[in-house]
Amino acid sequence: MSLDRKFNEEKEKQMNLEQKIEEVVALLKSIECDHAPAAFANSFGAEDMVLTDLIVKHAPGIEIFSIDTGRLPEETHQLMHEIIHHQKVPLRIYFPEDLVVEQYTQRHGPNGFYESVELRKSCCYIRKVEPLQRALKEKKAWLTGLRRQQAATRADLLLSEWNQEYQLQKFNPLVEWKHADVWAYLYEFDVPYNDLHDQGFPSVGCAPCTRAVAIGEDSRAGRWSWEDSIPKECGLHCKKNPN
Repeated sequence: MSLDRKFNEEKEKQMNLEQKIEEVVALLKSIECDHAPAAFANSFGAEDMVLTDLIVKHAPGIEIFSIDTGRLPEETHQLMHEIIHHQKVPLRIYFPEDLVVEQYTQRHGPNGFYESVELRKSCCYIRKVEPLQRALKEKKAWLTGLRRQQAATRADLLLSEWNQEYQLQKFNPLVEWKHADVWAYLYEFDVPYNDLHDQGFPSVGCAPCTRAVAIGEDSRAGRWSWEDSIPKECGLHCKKNPN
């Protein structure tokens, strides 16, 4: 490849990313203005760190929250600490209800989610979905870092859609971004990200339910890898309590 061609291709990529950033910023400002109160759910994946950076810089009126399930990897807690205490991001953290977690653990054991898909989904509901319900209460908009390219189950994602369950507008600002776009942004703007991404974790969830993936594996293969069921989702973007 000639130097001129390589230069032109890099310039085109840069212009493409700049255009995508401008489009997301315009959307975020519109949400901040027209759908307040709005909230962004940050689970500390690469996409979520892109949106966190953009919201802080361009639409600070959008609330940023996270759900600490009680089983998060240490690397995720390190990043959480970084953005709260060093980046000074106003992050609100929700936890599962203590009594419900105690009851589940008493009945099924601390790792009962390995026993069946039903018990795993029940654990996800207790630790993720119920706190999300509290986080979105009285909100008019919910923002996520979901992208179509992430998984087959997300291929039909829309930029914006009405969420009947929570009775609000759901936005996926990075829906059309590619994997390369996400990482180009993180590197260009020196945004901190989860160390697990450098250890082969394209998708990061709870520690016992996430593993690194091999080269060529689907990016969601590391989530609940002992299960054969499809789709591999926790319920945050699906249905209500599976029980």
